[in-house]
Amino acid sequence: MTHYKLALLGFGNVGRALAQLLMRKRTELKERYGITYSVTGIATGRHGYAINPSGIDLDGALDLFRTGRTLDLLSKVKVSNSLDFIRQCGADVLFENSPVNYETGQPAIDHVRTALELGMHVATANKGTVVHAYHELKALASQKGRKFFFESTVMDGAPIFSLFRGALPGAQLKAFRAILNSTTNLILTRMENGDTFDGAVKYAQEIGIAETDPSGDIDGWDAAIKVAALATVLMDIPLKPQDIDRTGIREVTPAMIAAAKAEGKRYKLICTAEKDGTSVRGKVAPELVPLTSPFASVEGTTSIIEFQTDVLGNLTLIENDPGPHTTAYGLLADFINAVT
Repeated sequence: MTHYKLALLGFGNVGRALAQLLMRKRTELKERYGITYSVTGIATGRHGYAINPSGIDLDGALDLFRTGRTLDLLSKVKVSNSLDFIRQCGADVLFENSPVNYETGQPAIDHVRTALELGMHVATANKGTVVHAYHELKALASQKGRKFFFESTVMDGAPIFSLFRGALPGAQLKAFRAILNSTTNLILTRMENGDTFDGAVKYAQEIGIAETDPSGDIDGWDAAIKVAALATVLMDIPLKPQDIDRTGIREVTPAMIAAAKAEGKRYKLICTAEKDGTSVRGKVAPELVPLTSPFASVEGTTSIIEFQTDVLGNLTLIENDPGPHTTAYGLLADFINAVT
């Protein structure tokens, strides 16, 4: 039996879902994997920091968050900022879930770097760390004998990176085609059912899928950074979101959607990447998809990706209606894979 001290940097929807999943899986982790754990640190953007070497009561932390009280009430250590939190939390594993920075990946990169330097495994849902510092952080993790995993950065808990890392040895990814942004797919689905663009965006915000500022989704930035992450890791060619041919869905009107429907087609925000020697061509743009395509059947927040490899031809994964709970599972899977 091995005991691990865990730290959660970020306690938003995903962080709280992870806390609940850890509690639900406590017995299974112990009996199936020989893992016991305690959470020694929780860091938030607006609700304070909590560090307790003896372990934090997760139910108590969730209750403080629900009632708008600071997590400082649970802390035995005074913390000044996120890097100070990482240095003082005493964890063996850091779950890094800070908001993504599309342009630089900071401060998440510094969070991961600091944790690895201190000898922690790291699991993150932050795409910026992969796009802007994958090779550096991977090398650092190897040097320290630790793992830097990031399954939840694309398609939540669906096993994409671990699929190629473990189940497909020797396979070379030549190209992929995907629907990767849940928000835009939901908006387009709502518009097909008669909603306006603004009404569909508002609905996505109300159910917690879209941010208060939805531009990262509707202008294609979220999709582009996911394409960049996949290309960087699975094709081993660095690609930045700024280098991707990117068009969002702002110009897709109800009239265009109605005309497409009359032709037996649907608009989808399609993500593609194709390896060409030592470079990758990436694109994100609305496309008309015929109803005979499996991409046409993907509605609401469901995602799909089709891989073209040199050994299996086309391989397709579909994730139905993901949410914070599926992202949390990807983080849990990374933790288990890192320590077993």
